[in-house]
Order: sequence, then structure tokens, then C-alpha cells
Amino acid sequence: MGRVYNFSAGPAVLPEEVLREAADEMLDYNGTGMSVMEMSHRSKEYQEIIETAEQDLRDLMNIPDNYKVLFLQGGASQQFAAIPMNLMKNKVADYIITGQWAKKAYQEACHYGKANAIASSADKTFSYIPDCSDLPISEDADYVYICENNTIYGTKFKTLPNTKGKTLVADVSSCFLSEPVDVTKYGVIYGGVQKNIGPAGVVIVIIREDLITDDVLPGTPTMLKYKTQADAKSLYNTPPAYGIYICGKVFKWLKKMGGLEVMKQRNEEKATILYDFLDQSELFKGTVVKEDRSLMNVPFVTGNEDLDAKFVKEAKAAGFVNIKGHRTVGGMRASIYNAMPKEGVVKLVEFMKKFEADNK
Repeated sequence: MGRVYNFSAGPAVLPEEVLREAADEMLDYNGTGMSVMEMSHRSKEYQEIIETAEQDLRDLMNIPDNYKVLFLQGGASQQFAAIPMNLMKNKVADYIITGQWAKKAYQEACHYGKANAIASSADKTFSYIPDCSDLPISEDADYVYICENNTIYGTKFKTLPNTKGKTLVADVSSCFLSEPVDVTKYGVIYGGVQKNIGPAGVVIVIIREDLITDDVLPGTPTMLKYKTQADAKSLYNTPPAYGIYICGKVFKWLKKMGGLEVMKQRNEEKATILYDFLDQSELFKGTVVKEDRSLMNVPFVTGNEDLDAKFVKEAKAAGFVNIKGHRTVGGMRASIYNAMPKEGVVKLVEFMKKFEADNK
């Protein structure tokens, strides 16, 4: 069987040329006679891999010099605890709940101080982003937290919340590098890489230097202190070395493609093809209000569970895999990250049209 069209929400599709390159280097990286998997993280060769990866990410996102880039382990979910442990000086933080991951981050923060849910879209199954232009931001809040793109529900913050001067912390796991971003608007911008950047096992944290201090909550593990990781340049212990190497290759691929402006155009074009079809379809319908739709994750339903299941099964047989919706939502979800070619979306829509005609 050839390559399928993989619409998985994560671990997700990677650029084919990156995978081929990694395959070519599997037994002998750059004349070292070994794989990056076997290489000491303290070696000169690996130093170059991680430093180049960081520089390429800085170039892509225009990351200012007063921000550190950390390549860490534990996924985005470990950051749910690391963030309050490092940042909750007043033990107060405000959370905007737009989906399951924001909710989990909020619940975790409750262990460490007073976490306030200042806005939520739970009332309509997280199918929209609440108005965040004038929220009751706590006067002594250490930070305001959002999950910027909601993988499960397919919503995206198109405008960042008005934090009234408070530090913004954002989980960007599923929209990382999908469009240009002004890093200076955030205190911390972080995400797991397994959706849009690399294999599972790496989380990237971009954090403003003034937020990295020894003044953390008592009992914070050494490994979870941003200062530990920043001082050691992500090499305090053995990092997820191979995963970082693949991320570095994806950064090079993104640069070659023309950077984040180009990715945004490509992603808008792909999403438009799918949303335009959903908007005129008599069988399928999108579940998110138009103005808050994600470019990355597109949930849709037929309104009939049996028909949804039939669609997922027939789609898989036709080479469109991992299209079943998250168990909390049901239906279908097409994740169309950077590495999903436009042709994959075009063919999916053709398949949906045929399915609709056959099942009217």
C-alpha cells in the first residue's frame, strides 16, 4: 500500500521529503557512521543539530532575543503544571476555557493557587470562541491562559484576548507554525510538536526571559523549573534528541517553502476548499461558528451516527485515514496541518461529494 492521506489530529502527517531525508540518514548521519538516534547529546554533531533547529525556529517566528526557546519532554500536558509552578507568584491566574485542553490546564492550575475561569464556551460544546475584549481580569493575576487552537472542537482565537496588561500564556500545540505570529504579545507560547512539526515526544516552550527566575513555587521539581532548562540550553538531561532532529528538518522545510506567510496562504486555501463544500452540502455540516473556524482542524457531522460510522469506514477503505472525530464530540474531523498537501483536501472533498450522492 502506498502513502495514505492521513488526517490524524496528532501524531500527524509529516512532510514526505523530511521522512525520506531521515530515512537516508538513518544509518549514517552526515558521515558520522551512526544514526542521530545513537548519537551522544553532548557531541559536537548533536550540538550543531539542536542549535541549528533553534536558530531556524527563531528565524521562522521572528523570536526576539529576550525570549528563550526550550525543547522539552512531557508534552503540552506537563506544561499545565509547569506554568503555574513557575509563574504563579501571587497564586492567581485567569483561564479562558475553550475546550478540553484549556479545561485540563485550568484544573491542573487549581492545585497550585486560585485559578479563575473568566470565560468559557462550554455552554455550546465549545463550538465558538467567547468575546474576550473586556473580561473580568483579576487585578493580581499572574497570567491569563488560552489554548489558541482547539484541536478537538476546531475553533481558533482570531484575536488574542485583551489581558489588560497581564502576561498572556498560550498553548499553540495544534496551530504551531501554521501562520505568522507576533511573539511579543505572549509571555509564554508553547506546544507539543506532534501535530504540526514533528514526532511525539517534544514540547517547545518559547518564554520571555523576565519570567525565568529561581522564584518558583516550593516543591517545584528541578526538571520543571524553566531556569534549569534555560541555563542548560535544553540539555540539562538527555533531551528527546531524535525528535528534535526531525523538528529541525521540518523547520528547514518550512523555510524552503517560503516561511509562515506562505504556509498561512496555503492553509487558508486548503481550509476554504473544505469549508466551502461543508457550507453548501446537504448531508455534511461543520460544527463551528464561521468566524471562529480553525484552519487546522475541521470537525463535521452528518447528523446521523450510523451514517457517520459508515463514512469513516468507507473513507478509510478509500485511503483517507484517521478521520473519525474525537470521542467527546463524535462525527468526523479532518486535521489539515502544514504537511497535508492541497491535493489531499481536494480528493477528500471529491470523496465526500460521492458519498453524499450515494447516501441521499
